[in-house]
Amino acid sequence: MQLKANVHMHTSDDPVDAVSYSLFEAVDHAASIGFDVLAITCHHTVAWTQEYATYAAGKGILLISGIELSVGETIDDRGYHVLLLGATKDAEYIKTFAELAAYRTHHTEAVVIAPHPYFYGNFSLHTKLEQYINLFDAIEHSWFYSRHMNRNLRAIEVARRHHLPLIATSDTHFFDFMQDNYSVINATEKSEGAVLNAVKTGSFSIYTRPRRLWSEMILPQSMFFIKTIFARLTGASMKIGES
Repeated sequence: MQLKANVHMHTSDDPVDAVSYSLFEAVDHAASIGFDVLAITCHHTVAWTQEYATYAAGKGILLISGIELSVGETIDDRGYHVLLLGATKDAEYIKTFAELAAYRTHHTEAVVIAPHPYFYGNFSLHTKLEQYINLFDAIEHSWFYSRHMNRNLRAIEVARRHHLPLIATSDTHFFDFMQDNYSVINATEKSEGAVLNAVKTGSFSIYTRPRRLWSEMILPQSMFFIKTIFARLTGASMKIGES
């Protein structure tokens, strides 16, 4: 069966980014535009709950547990972002690549994705992706690109060279780009295990389009960063670009 999926989504449960909408609002919006699968991947926390999953199921959506980790070679240099799908609560304690490797050994069903690996910022993996390539099941194709600026190109080349699938997400912090940056997963059934297995085996198609540089990339992302920084400094609850 074919399942429209977004496997990189943040909500107001995120302790790092100032996201304006709740999981319930995200599910409602995703259902309205035909999504079948969402993965909740807040920074540093496994925000999935049975209440959330039940609500999502009532809207026809399978909600997958996930987390966006910050890892490094040691605890002192942790900060490289890694997506983990099918995450259990003990995944919150992963701080290093070695601990991620150990987690994978004991949770063979989990999927590890390299998010925005060659984008600007010390939170992107850059050379660490190929250094630890055996830890990854897939590489993300980010929504944040235009015809003239595309940091996905190296990710595409690395994915081909290492025979890893490239999965499209909208890395959702606001709803604007969910509808045209997503993947359609070919799963044997609508279950977490079947979806994760399909991601691992590359059994999906991606749908994505380039953004307009200023109006769809620079402006919304700049506003998001400004509001997030302000929220961190003040503890304020900020409204961020709803659609």
